[in-house]
Amino acid sequence: MLTLAWQTVKARTGGFVGAFVAVLCGTALVAACGILMESGFRGGVPTQRYAAADVVVTGDRAVQPPDADSLEFEYASEQPTVAAGLAGRIAAVPGVKTAVAEQTFPVVVVGPDGQPLAGKPSYGHNWESAVLAPYRLKDGNAPKDGEVVLDSALAARSGAKAGDEIRVMTRSVPVAYRVAGVAEAAGDRQAALFFSSATADALAGRPDRVTAVGVLAEPGTRDLAARLEGVLKSDHVTVSEGADRSAAEFEDVGRTKSILAILAGSLGGYAVLVAIFVVASTLALTVEQRRREFALLRAVGATPRQVRRLIGVETTVVSLVAGVLGSLLGIAVSLGMRSAFAAIGVVPDDFALSIGPIPLAAALLIGVAAARVAAWSASRRPSSIKPVEALGEAAVQKRDVGRARLVIGWVLLALGLGAATVPLYVRGQGGAASSVMAALVLIIGLGLVGPWVIGGAVRLVAPVLGRNGVSGYLASANVLKNSRRLAAAVTPLMLAIGFFVVNFYSQLTFNEAVRQETTRSITADHVVTGVTGVSPEVVETVRRQGVAATSLVRTQVITATRSSDSVQVQSRQANGLDATAGPSVDLGVVTGDLADLTAGTVALGADHASWENKKVGDTVEFWYADGQPAKLRLVATYRHDLAFGDYVLSAADARAHTTARMDSAVLVKSGDAAVLRDLAARYPGVQVAEQVAAQDRGDERTQFLLNLVAVGVILGYVAISVSNTLVMSTAARRREFALLRLVGTGRRQVVRMMRAEAVLTVGLAAVLGTVVAAVPLVLLAIGMTGSPVPVGPVVVYLGALAAAALLGTVSIAISTRLSLRGKPIDTMGTRE
Repeated sequence: MLTLAWQTVKARTGGFVGAFVAVLCGTALVAACGILMESGFRGGVPTQRYAAADVVVTGDRAVQPPDADSLEFEYASEQPTVAAGLAGRIAAVPGVKTAVAEQTFPVVVVGPDGQPLAGKPSYGHNWESAVLAPYRLKDGNAPKDGEVVLDSALAARSGAKAGDEIRVMTRSVPVAYRVAGVAEAAGDRQAALFFSSATADALAGRPDRVTAVGVLAEPGTRDLAARLEGVLKSDHVTVSEGADRSAAEFEDVGRTKSILAILAGSLGGYAVLVAIFVVASTLALTVEQRRREFALLRAVGATPRQVRRLIGVETTVVSLVAGVLGSLLGIAVSLGMRSAFAAIGVVPDDFALSIGPIPLAAALLIGVAAARVAAWSASRRPSSIKPVEALGEAAVQKRDVGRARLVIGWVLLALGLGAATVPLYVRGQGGAASSVMAALVLIIGLGLVGPWVIGGAVRLVAPVLGRNGVSGYLASANVLKNSRRLAAAVTPLMLAIGFFVVNFYSQLTFNEAVRQETTRSITADHVVTGVTGVSPEVVETVRRQGVAATSLVRTQVITATRSSDSVQVQSRQANGLDATAGPSVDLGVVTGDLADLTAGTVALGADHASWENKKVGDTVEFWYADGQPAKLRLVATYRHDLAFGDYVLSAADARAHTTARMDSAVLVKSGDAAVLRDLAARYPGVQVAEQVAAQDRGDERTQFLLNLVAVGVILGYVAISVSNTLVMSTAARRREFALLRLVGTGRRQVVRMMRAEAVLTVGLAAVLGTVVAAVPLVLLAIGMTGSPVPVGPVVVYLGALAAAALLGTVSIAISTRLSLRGKPIDTMGTRE
């Protein structure tokens, strides 16, 4: 059977090109997602501050409830600290030469002009940790209390040298320090300032806690990381070596790895689903085009099992070759995605992907498995018909659609409609995401019932086509008798239109809902922001002038929702406010009182509180942004959760669990900006603005662009599959074209016939794609903004239709003209 299958593939290479391309591109897409996911665990940048450390021990960012499965966890958005005493325990482990506790905290260097020094971010450390790079003094001495050592690049930018004075700001007003020396080390991602241990501990503001412990090993020591993991297994820490040390050193690298892991998991799910759908539809079309060949095999004695085996083995051969090449192509796709993510600021420019064999092998297996399942499904019909009936129905498609296929299709349509209603009672990103999934389920359902739906649509349109001369009559007769072929051409175009439109407009609609609720909820007149945050002293300074003000601390919390047999762990948006925030914000309090929001308490969005069955006075359990567990008393519930998230903490609690220990902003209820005039002079980098937003609009733009890039990659695959399907479907009709020309139909009439069919194909795809996108989008808009009109420029929708129309008509036109190149009599004599 393998020999026969291989001979068939070689003899019918053109017939297998479509399936080959579908599997190739699908495997490449899945492999790229797998590489991104692996990079979320293994990727990174060259380490700088820990270059000399063999092992680095940090707090574990993975938050996992005790009763959760191994894959149910979430990464903390802030780097957890570790106990300062951990360094002593590590130093006692055999093979450890030195264990150095390190403090890291953000600082702002004030330039000669009184403004923050521009350039890369600056961080302060204790001088003892300089050995981990190592930083070596090139001038001056080690710092004492009141002194600082600068790295050479920072010294050059500030113009400071040993003996000079430099002003440094952390969580208070700038303080002058004497420059004790200048140190030098490799790497330039961050600027480093070194203080004495006592000063560093005070500036970090974390008593008895340190950022990390760097470990220098004795010469010849092996497996030190594994040994430390065994000793520290109950301390909830992460032991890093090699490239993984960069995630412990650079906050943006750790954040990038978390984003990549989450994004690749979500995008990979969509990619697998779309790839299976495209491969299945392409293989079904390939098998359908060979129905005369299989009919002949049945007529000469081939058993149904032999026909199924032949199709299965052929598919395996083609998918293996395509899968191997597609997996390798996935490397290039992942690199392109990394470059796109870097361009929009999601990943650092120097972040290196981890390219290993596991994602490539997994993509190959998924591609081959999807092709085999699709081949099994497509082979059932040609293998089950009786030999006597085979040749009788080979030339014309079977009119009816399988009952099982129709049932599954209608069930999926019902599920898609149900999922589309989720935003009516679930707000937030969950509602927006359900709209995208609903559209995809609707598209798959329509793909299954497509011949039935499109057959009904064609019966309405065909009479109009038939009145447009010979070409119109031929096009009408073709689509009436071959609605399955038309459905196979319409489905991928419908997928491209619907998937793009719902992804683009759902994000814009959600962002507009957040903006509207933010405008209603923020009643402050001014907002105070800073370069690296706002000192907690600022809000007290403003209040002392008799003005109502509140700190605003943007953060996240991690929650665990338990069902009967599983635990869902997820990160949620949260904000920190003061109990005196009432004049500056309107949360739409439903129960309780925001004035009770003090340390040890929390307020919840009303919908989330109802979902968790929590009432005022109950205990709410979750994890802070740094992974520390929390058990807080619920003091209020509120409606405006799009603006403030599901959790509002006291500003003191939220601030204490961030790395910077700073406010994100200060909201001031005062129409007179004069009361804020001296803040910029006292706190360099502080800015006062009149437009207030509860969320950083730049973050929204980055999230939007991130989604656009991710969806664009999938749409690129869909566009290739659209062109692939249309070319396959048209090229398979070359004998039909030849027969038409032999009976007197002109070449131009055939071209006009195909042009009419192309217009009908594009038109049906546009209508159906618009419907499957409009249903979830309208319900999303009603649930989020109260208006049935989705938010976004209409020109983008028209552009999507134009692009789909261009792709469809050009693909059909080119393949038609190529099919008409030969002489009709020669074409009729060629093998199918």
